Amino acid sequence: MGLDFVKMHGLGNDFILLDATQSPLTDTAELAIRMCDRHFGVGADGLLIAEPSQQADFRMRIVNSDGSEARMCGNGIRCMAMWAWERGLVRATSFAIETLGGVMRPRLVMRDGELVAVEVNMGPPYLARQEIPMTGDPAPRVVREKLTVGDRVYPVTAVSMGNPHCVIFLSDMPGAPPLDQVPLEAWGRPLEHHLAFPQRTNVEFVEVRGPGQLAMRVWERGAGPTLACGTGACATLVAANLCGLSGREATVHLPGGPLSIAWREDGNVYMTGPAVKVFEGVYQPALQLAL
Repeated sequence: MGLDFVKMHGLGNDFILLDATQSPLTDTAELAIRMCDRHFGVGADGLLIAEPSQQADFRMRIVNSDGSEARMCGNGIRCMAMWAWERGLVRATSFAIETLGGVMRPRLVMRDGELVAVEVNMGPPYLARQEIPMTGDPAPRVVREKLTVGDRVYPVTAVSMGNPHCVIFLSDMPGAPPLDQVPLEAWGRPLEHHLAFPQRTNVEFVEVRGPGQLAMRVWERGAGPTLACGTGACATLVAANLCGLSGREATVHLPGGPLSIAWREDGNVYMTGPAVKVFEGVYQPALQLAL
């Protein structure tokens, strides 16, 4: 028996969307590893699974390509919002999605009856060390704190957007290469697994390119390099503001394209960007297991 799926992406950060609102899925970690494989499966950075919720219109589970479960995904929730609208799971253009990172509230941006973008109220950033979480004194914010890995020192600013982020501005690292030459594997992986982050972390490397213009590359926890990270873009804007490098609104340029991010006076961070349906199909797990 096959498993219906839809493949979508947000700025190249790609996902497989599954509907478990009527029938639950089991062994989701193994399913994610198999389906996300880019040679023997569908290929994706992770699974997005819609499930019933008692506190929102539905619940979104995020299972990374390595089988680990994420608390929140900004690009993923835009894809899920568009998918839910097109599938008829929701009728209004503004609704609530439960995640492990809290209840998120996407709003569909319509133009002449066509869905052109999704704005998501991502909630407030969490800035206290214990909220990231990071080891050490639980209360203070982590702004340009020096972490050492081998013979390299990284000045990190930590932000949680329902999941942990470690933001590094290349201007704070004398002799750092340009953004497109940052060795993500060599720098990102050890920071993801640094003992300062008991739940591991996403890692963003950032260039400030002018007023309201930030450029970012990301090493995602559980996925490695991806073309975009929505929560990472939100964390980048917040970190840039905390470091005096940006105002409260900016365009964040990622390898897959730009996102508009605003940390508004209500304390919440708003992310606006596209979601694109690539194709839909039927996955045959029995055939995959036979391999």
